[in-house]
Amino acid sequence: MVYQELVLFFAMRFQFYPRQSATLVSALCFGLLTGCGTQSGWLSSAGPSTEQVNSVAKIQADGRANAIKVVDVTELVARQVKASQRRALFSESWGQTRSPGLVVGAGDVLEVSVWEAPPASLFGTAVLDPRAGSSAARLTAFPEQMVNAAGTINVPFAGAVPAAGRLPQDIEADITQRLKGKANQPQVMVRVTRNATSNVTVVGEVAQSLRMPLTAKGERLLDALAAAGGVRQPVAKMSLQITRGSQVLSLPLDTIIADPLQNIALHPGDVVTAVHQPFSLTALGATGRNEELNFESQGITLAQALGRLGGLQDARADARGVFVFRFEDAAALSATGAIAAGQAQGKLPVVYRVDLKDPAMFFVAQDFPMRHKDVVYVSNAPAAELQKFLNIVGSVAGPILTLRAVTN
Repeated sequence: MVYQELVLFFAMRFQFYPRQSATLVSALCFGLLTGCGTQSGWLSSAGPSTEQVNSVAKIQADGRANAIKVVDVTELVARQVKASQRRALFSESWGQTRSPGLVVGAGDVLEVSVWEAPPASLFGTAVLDPRAGSSAARLTAFPEQMVNAAGTINVPFAGAVPAAGRLPQDIEADITQRLKGKANQPQVMVRVTRNATSNVTVVGEVAQSLRMPLTAKGERLLDALAAAGGVRQPVAKMSLQITRGSQVLSLPLDTIIADPLQNIALHPGDVVTAVHQPFSLTALGATGRNEELNFESQGITLAQALGRLGGLQDARADARGVFVFRFEDAAALSATGAIAAGQAQGKLPVVYRVDLKDPAMFFVAQDFPMRHKDVVYVSNAPAAELQKFLNIVGSVAGPILTLRAVTN
């Protein structure tokens, strides 16, 4: 109604200038006929008005089907969304598991040495170390051999000894037991000369991808990263992903460095992937800047995002019309009742509505997490739309008034 009243006002204002008023009123009536305001698109706008976004919620309230869900951000909603985006910590899944040590596997190369107390009976032909004297124990070092596909090695007088899946000390004890009664007080040492199975693979955004052999020390996650020469991107933008069997977990590198519990012991076969994740969101509408905003892998909140964007434009923004457009996991909101449990399948288009006229919402905004590919949109205030309309009226009326002044 505001636009219609303005047309009548200007029509009366120019009623003494028939030709000029006819031109002006015709232009304004054309705007009315084609639809004034942003509701019909006659006035330019960066996007929908607050009322247009709210109309989506009204359609839902009327019971008609609508794929887009409009959810008012409250403290409960913010907590639920934050909980749904929480990553599982390495310490929660693998923190209690210790490194199994240097476990022998098929393909490893072993060296077996046997000592006999004098007088040696089984390996008596072994060469003695002349520096040790005649009473020294006799050492027999067998040629290196690879653990075969069956997982065994062959030791004279001990037969095929299982090796795969065992620690070197377990193999030593087994060989010693097999040689008792054959050798004189045998003592056995098994040494892994080439480790082919107890390795960790490090790939991704590192200085050099590699396979790092594990030792009895029990190397940890950051040891593997250091062995690969560190990451090639800023630490704040990196995540480390561990693949262990069928389980895959990922955490920001910042979190792993800050929390020693996440620097877990590695297991043979682990794959450590350094992932560069340039998370970003898009800001549109009456924000301080319209741009794609990059943020760290550990994430930022809505309050931080608005702060980095320069806040809201005071002359344009509708503080009641701050929206976050997101494809959301339905499970993130099913517990709050915002999305029915029956719809918790896949992802749903959700519009989170934030009313920054409410001072309490600034606390909620500090806890509402942003997600990669979010769109933050701030609608124009009604007064800004009215100002646009007055500018258009002025652009039409100005030349007419100037022409009248010249002709007079």
